[in-house]
Amino acid sequence: MRIGHGIGLRLAILLATFGIVAMGLVGYTSYTSSRTALLNTAQRDLLAATEVLGKGFQARIDEVSANALLLAGLPLSLKIAAGPATAHAGSDDALLAETFSALLAVHPDYFQVRLISAGRHGLELLRVDRDAGHLTRIVWPDLQEKAHYPYVFNTLQLARGQVYLSDITINREMGAHAGQDKPTLRVATPVAGADGVVLALVVINIDLDSMFTHLQADLPKAYQLYLSNHWGDYLIHPDPAMTFGFDRGRRELIQNAFGPVAEVLSGRRASVVSTRKEGNGQVAAFVRLAMGDTRDAHFLVLGLSQTLGNVVHEARSMGWDMVRIILLLSAVAVVLAAVVSRAVTEPLRKMAEAVTRFSKERVVSELPSERNDQIGLLALSLNDMQRTIVANIRELDDSRQALKHLAQHDGLTGLPNRALFDDRLQQALTHARRTETHIALLFVDLDGFKCVNDSHGHHIGDLLLAQAAQRLLGCVRLADTVGRIGGDEFVMLLSAVGREHDALAVAEKVRAALAQPFGLEAHAVGISASIGVALFPQHGDSERALALSADAAMYLAKASGGNLVWLAAEKS
Repeated sequence: MRIGHGIGLRLAILLATFGIVAMGLVGYTSYTSSRTALLNTAQRDLLAATEVLGKGFQARIDEVSANALLLAGLPLSLKIAAGPATAHAGSDDALLAETFSALLAVHPDYFQVRLISAGRHGLELLRVDRDAGHLTRIVWPDLQEKAHYPYVFNTLQLARGQVYLSDITINREMGAHAGQDKPTLRVATPVAGADGVVLALVVINIDLDSMFTHLQADLPKAYQLYLSNHWGDYLIHPDPAMTFGFDRGRRELIQNAFGPVAEVLSGRRASVVSTRKEGNGQVAAFVRLAMGDTRDAHFLVLGLSQTLGNVVHEARSMGWDMVRIILLLSAVAVVLAAVVSRAVTEPLRKMAEAVTRFSKERVVSELPSERNDQIGLLALSLNDMQRTIVANIRELDDSRQALKHLAQHDGLTGLPNRALFDDRLQQALTHARRTETHIALLFVDLDGFKCVNDSHGHHIGDLLLAQAAQRLLGCVRLADTVGRIGGDEFVMLLSAVGREHDALAVAEKVRAALAQPFGLEAHAVGISASIGVALFPQHGDSERALALSADAAMYLAKASGGNLVWLAAEKS
């Protein structure tokens, strides 16, 4: 009897040990297989979402092209283009300007619509801009000559009905209003007479950020967006500091971060998926988007990604569910081990096969659970495990998280913020030291701005800041930089200043411009400015020293009653 009990105990221990080890292996296999399945599912979903986003972008470009062709085909466009070389001010111009304004009102992602002459050095015949929340028609003499821009002379080589798509760049054109220093794509088409001679062109400037914000609205918020040109330079990146590196003298290439994208850039593949394990890890998908005429070599690479942790979060949750189920099954195995017989072997084998099949092939096999013993409980637990895994995988497809998007420019005025201005100041100082030239730094503080806010409200204060920024831009050259560093404080960087008198002349021009009354809705508001001027190297030979000199001079101007230009004291 004791021998029988000993064999039974050893058999129970053996069976219990086998059951625990078997469940552990099954659970581990299920977890790893489920994790792999989740990664594959995430890659497929990302690729599908990227392709859908790419088609939406191309459809939007096609819509813009159609609008450009529609404007180019209007009789008024041809009539104005064929008119005399004088400033237009007739009813035809007003009617076409209303058409341009209506198009901008319907499409908030349009910065600007223009009619540009084929002759007259590319003179703008008609132009409507989006400016600080409203539409502005630009009239003579503020219309500009644009013949030297590639989008003008390239479009003039096209025939009627053809459309030119420019490269995506930062808009540096003078007086671009809402589009100033923003990523933009220009869509242009020629305006031709009955004889086929091109007389002008219609140009639509697109706000790239606004377009993609609209296109991304229906995507999961966990997705991060990437866009590069045909060289691989980032145009859109979750970190704005990585974008348009070539515009700041450096190259930030998408293929350096995502190696498989090199095959898309070379044309060997139209799309790729990629999994990076470095850092927090990322799962990403990229597609190639053709731009313009199929004969052109230009294209874009569009990509979406999400963090690896976000993808496998559900897998971890499922893993803990498996641990709890395995612990339950192990406890059941210990109880059953004392009374099992050879008849238990076959049901257990079938259960292991079903779980393994689910782990490898994701085939759900409903196990019979009608029995009221431990075998039935085991089958029921395995069925629950399979349903839990399937439910979690489906729930993963519906997850949403917030996208983060940072900017390098002040959201109110569109001017460079402190970080971007400091970078440009550092570059200007480096160039000035190398070439032994002078630069000037101006600190501008608005006198009485707090009173405007207190008297008229912050909305009027914001309008005042926006108009003040435009007046500051109008006082400097295209090569100079105007920035807003907070509140009512502005900074101005004047490059290649010849003499101290030149910097003071610009500062006086700024003071006079800001002293003019501001028309803000129904209010006429008057302010003044205290301006501190510091020159390199007379007043500081470093970024910090120059800034401290200009700031100190500005405070002296304000302490002396304001509405003054104050030159910093020379360093000892």
